[in-house]
Amino acid sequence: MTSTVLVDVRDNVQIMTLSNPEARNAATLEMSEAMAAALDELDANPALQVGIVTGAGGTFCAGMDLKGFLAGRLPTLPGRGFCGLVQKPPQKPLIAAVEGYALAGGFEMVLACDLVVAARNARFGLPEVKRGLVAAAGGLPRLPKRLPYYIAMEYILTGDMLDAERAHGHGMVNRLAEPGQALDAALELAQRVAANGPMALIASKRVVQESADWPQSEMFELQRAITNPVFASQDAREGAAAFAEKRKPVWKGI
Repeated sequence: MTSTVLVDVRDNVQIMTLSNPEARNAATLEMSEAMAAALDELDANPALQVGIVTGAGGTFCAGMDLKGFLAGRLPTLPGRGFCGLVQKPPQKPLIAAVEGYALAGGFEMVLACDLVVAARNARFGLPEVKRGLVAAAGGLPRLPKRLPYYIAMEYILTGDMLDAERAHGHGMVNRLAEPGQALDAALELAQRVAANGPMALIASKRVVQESADWPQSEMFELQRAITNPVFASQDAREGAAAFAEKRKPVWKGI
């Protein structure tokens, strides 16, 4: 059986390609299980620094596979949510490389990533309300944090599609690429991220994600619990030594 998530490693970057092209990469239960396994490998393998999620055949993901839904096979996993990603993103940085459509759960997967690269002709959308449904895979709480409130509400309540150019203008997309070049542009960005200290990347992402719920009076104390091990690490000494010696650092993740 052909895998529904194709995994490719380039240096210290893991590329995970959603592969159900006959259904615009709509997510199946099998795809969710494969994505969860790939994300676990990303976090567990010390040789990997960054992950990229993209789609095969010129489309990111059109949402849930309706045939599977009608058969009672939802593309969600306990504790991990839609496509094994939206409730439990990896500890390491994750980049979405978007071509074509990222709709419904597909858009919610994008919103669970840390960085977004999109082809200029890409389209994002939460069309659930058009079908009497609700975007319940993270889109409703996350989109107003990625776009200005009223802009986010417009797309949530109309179910209309948001084009990549406007998304970039509002800061939801980091980089625009020509059609067919989103993955290459995402790899370039991933390599810039992956050049940095692995412990520092994980700690930085964790602080950003968790600090939204921190009381201001406890902010620095809670941050120290995450960042102090980084400052005490061998990598911190290596980073300083490499800077002084005008060379590239050799990270060990310890």
